[in-house]
Amino acid sequence: QRYLICLFHFLFLPLSFAVSSLDTVIGLYGETLEIPCNKEATNAEITKWKYDKGDGDAGDLLVRRKNQNVIVIAGDEYKSRVNLTSNSSLLLSAAKLSDQGKFTCIFVTEDIDEYHVNVVIYKTPVGLEILEKAVELEIGKQTKLGKCIAEDSNPAVNITWLKNNKPLLADRQGINIQDTVQVDPVTGLSTTTSVLMYSAQKEDTDAEFSCSTEHSLGQKFTSSSESFTITYSTENIMLQVIAPEPLVEGDNVILKCEADGNPAPTSFNFHLKGETTVTVENDNTYTITNVSRGTSGEYKCSLIDNPTMKASKDITVNYLDINLSPSGSVEKKTGEALAINLKVDASGEYKVYWTKDNVKLDKQPSLTKLNYSDAGFYECEVTMGALSEKASFELIVQGAPVIKRLLKQRSNDGRHEVLNCEAEGFPKPAISWSVNGTSSEEGAFVNGKITHKITVVPTANLTVYCTVSNDYGSDSKDINVSSRKCFKSYQSEDGDQTKMVVGVIVGLLVAALVIGLSYWVYMRKSK
Repeated sequence: QRYLICLFHFLFLPLSFAVSSLDTVIGLYGETLEIPCNKEATNAEITKWKYDKGDGDAGDLLVRRKNQNVIVIAGDEYKSRVNLTSNSSLLLSAAKLSDQGKFTCIFVTEDIDEYHVNVVIYKTPVGLEILEKAVELEIGKQTKLGKCIAEDSNPAVNITWLKNNKPLLADRQGINIQDTVQVDPVTGLSTTTSVLMYSAQKEDTDAEFSCSTEHSLGQKFTSSSESFTITYSTENIMLQVIAPEPLVEGDNVILKCEADGNPAPTSFNFHLKGETTVTVENDNTYTITNVSRGTSGEYKCSLIDNPTMKASKDITVNYLDINLSPSGSVEKKTGEALAINLKVDASGEYKVYWTKDNVKLDKQPSLTKLNYSDAGFYECEVTMGALSEKASFELIVQGAPVIKRLLKQRSNDGRHEVLNCEAEGFPKPAISWSVNGTSSEEGAFVNGKITHKITVVPTANLTVYCTVSNDYGSDSKDINVSSRKCFKSYQSEDGDQTKMVVGVIVGLLVAALVIGLSYWVYMRKSK
């Protein structure tokens, strides 16, 4: 009878009993939530769950007597969503935001106790996405970059904009962020919208923008990255000259105009030495073909829509012209002068080098009084950087031959006389002797010089003549040659004199030896 009275009061009348502290349980939206009861309720005779309706009234959910089935006493809202576990925890399926509030577990052991639990329902956003993206961003102009949306979350989340994975902070100048939160009247879920107004800079050309959020449960969400076309007016223009190095007459030159605007300009004006303007559409190059020294000068390019934006470059066509006088083959006579005149027309500093017969000269030759040694091949080379020009002439010095030397010497066996006649002249002189020799030898004719030798065996003393001649004249010299008999007499006299000298030397050596020996004997006896 006492049990029935307690049950009546438990089910239908408000009671006063001990109240435990309020714990909080977090559930996930749409999932099943287990709301625990006090551990002592495991062996309770009766367990009952109710919830706070929010208006001060409590709503009943279910009740279970020990070792009996659960009786659901809730209305339509919870009727199909509640159940009880073996340890008296309340199972609440398909959790909603309307489920947030206080749930109370009442259990009867020896006394009647209750355990209060605060229920909070969380939901992460469906996802993060950037919508209404800008087609392009203009430098210095604040533009709506995009709208980042985090849908259906609880609690509402905060959105952070990122550039290259680094947070963007509103500064009310180049960066302005507008956040709004909307709550669904049916589900109670919140949708956060963040609009980024952004003033782009040049370095944003390859920047990646994204948005992110972190839920109260600790989960982080980041949208996909987006890149934007950054547009800006041309600030700098550059003219490039594409040409061979060095640039010489006959080459081609390409003028290339480049500007840093985005989108970059595609058409330009090319100003040729301030004389002519050429407009090029849908291209940034202009070609000058077959340049000449008259092409040298200042060239410019400019924007068609902004002629004040221009760039310039100087073009120098290198040239080197030389004129040497005389040239070709030059014939002169000995004693005459030859004037050498070199004219150089060059676009820059140059150097001149001279050679004669491939031998380097220290300076330009000065030929004021020609002789045969001046004859030869003269060449000048003028260089200017990588450019080089050569000119040459061949000098032929002509004149009557002259005998420079007429010599005689004995042969190695002492039996013959070798006569040597050295002469200069051009054309090559003919050489003749007044006697016939046993052999003759003619040397090479070089720079107007020639040598002729003969070997003679004179039988008497005689005078030998050497004669040289060409188209311009002749010359002759003589030399005395002794006969072979005189030559032998001279050899005999010379031999007798040699014998006499040797005899005197030997006699002196013997006398010195005798005196030394006598002195030695004398000294020995004295001792």
